[in-house]
Amino acid sequence: MIKKIQCVMLVDDNKIDNFFHERIIKKHDATIKVLPMPFAEEALEYLKATDDRQQPELIFLDINMPGMNGWEFLAEYHKLPSENQQSMIVVMLTTSENPDDRAKALTHGILSDFRSKPLTKEMFEEVIEIYSKSQNQ
Repeated sequence: MIKKIQCVMLVDDNKIDNFFHERIIKKHDATIKVLPMPFAEEALEYLKATDDRQQPELIFLDINMPGMNGWEFLAEYHKLPSENQQSMIVVMLTTSENPDDRAKALTHGILSDFRSKPLTKEMFEEVIEIYSKSQNQ
């Protein structure tokens, strides 16, 4: 049985990408809450909050962003409580064609995947399946 995703975070400074990716997610399931975060720092503050905010199960993370980039975000993400990390899947979603970036992503251990933009309906469904399998283990 595929587990339903309740909340997805988009960490990307490109507003057009966030808009497009949110539409893809909403077309898959209009009830999914989408949290577009244009700055990695803002996304981390959201994840660190101890209030009743809905935490994402899935994070699509861009590599190249001004200020804190995707790699720096991941370094800080590793400092979150382990129970938070275990309930989330982080997917690098980037325009980078650099094979070194793909290799570097795999060394972070938390990534379920490394995908090229743009997010497609099929890609989103594949990631949902990966999430579902990881939660059923």
